Amino acid sequence: MGVSERPPAAGDRDGGAKPAHELIRLALTDTDPDGPVRWRMITMLLARGDPETFAVARRLCASADPAERVLGADILGELGRNHPFRDRTLPVLRALAADEDDLRVLYSVLIAFGHLRDGRALPSVIDLAGHGHSTVRYGAAYALPHVMGDPPDAAGLAALRRLAADTDEDVADWAALGLSLNGLAPNATPAKRSSASRGQVDDLGGQVLDP
Repeated sequence: MGVSERPPAAGDRDGGAKPAHELIRLALTDTDPDGPVRWRMITMLLARGDPETFAVARRLCASADPAERVLGADILGELGRNHPFRDRTLPVLRALAADEDDLRVLYSVLIAFGHLRDGRALPSVIDLAGHGHSTVRYGAAYALPHVMGDPPDAAGLAALRRLAADTDEDVADWAALGLSLNGLAPNATPAKRSSASRGQVDDLGGQVLDP
């Protein structure tokens, strides 16, 4: 689930007096990927938005523990106002996308790509849109509308249309929603989107449903 669904509690915005590694330790004690303790710690880390937090999250993405890699991706996708570490984050996430075999890690990487909204992630998202597991395809269905550009990249649009016909209902529904809110029909040429549609697509970042 997206961080924006969990507003920080009073006093959380500055991360308190705890260093980043302590917030990471506390986040990892909550083994539920959507657990309240985990996401409170992540919210505090995101609010810091500093190089220390970026460095810690990047190291997590290289961990042998899948839970740590998930946490690293969850942090990197939304770290700092206006994504100040985007250029350094994308290579880390794209490397994970290419080499990872853990479904939850791949899902978190795709959600992070969606949050970062950078077309450089598109090849990775297209590759994962054809993954054999619906959890990963669901993440790709979320990410594609945010990374395929405007007007949409032809290969990205084709991948989203394939997902709209997916055998998994949740994947198909999410992809169809992405097409609809971009002013696109599953088999139509791109239409000019209204400002209202663009706003609805932007709002999807805070409405990701769990697969």
